[in-house]
Amino acid sequence: MNKHALKAYGQKSLELEVESASPHKLILLLFDGAIQAVKQARFHMENGNVAEKGRLISKAIAIVDEGLLAALDRKAGGELADNLAALYTYCCERLFAANRNNDGAALDEVANLLGELKGAWEEIGKPQAAAGDAGKPGLNYGAV
Repeated sequence: MNKHALKAYGQKSLELEVESASPHKLILLLFDGAIQAVKQARFHMENGNVAEKGRLISKAIAIVDEGLLAALDRKAGGELADNLAALYTYCCERLFAANRNNDGAALDEVANLLGELKGAWEEIGKPQAAAGDAGKPGLNYGAV
């Protein structure tokens, strides 16, 4: 998965970090990459740079589809994984429509959705503060 996610992320300078990242950190890197690509695409859309807008939207779609969606373990993740898969698919559809229709609001929507998911993923990775939670398994994203 690390090499596949690295390809989706598309930045050689992160190769070492990705290769040594925990599964949790890798998902955070994917969220960061997708959000950054969407925000940069919005900038290029506003400035009329169609080619760069298209390239960055394609990059964001690849990160979501080939990285986040592909990392889901639908068997182990159950309903949560199914819901995330539906949300990732929706994000890809909105990105495609944003590119086709020059729709900045769709880009903003996807950036916000991915940002919320990233925030939730960050919370999952925090150590349990309450002693009563010791020994309880954390939320498992699935095989990464």
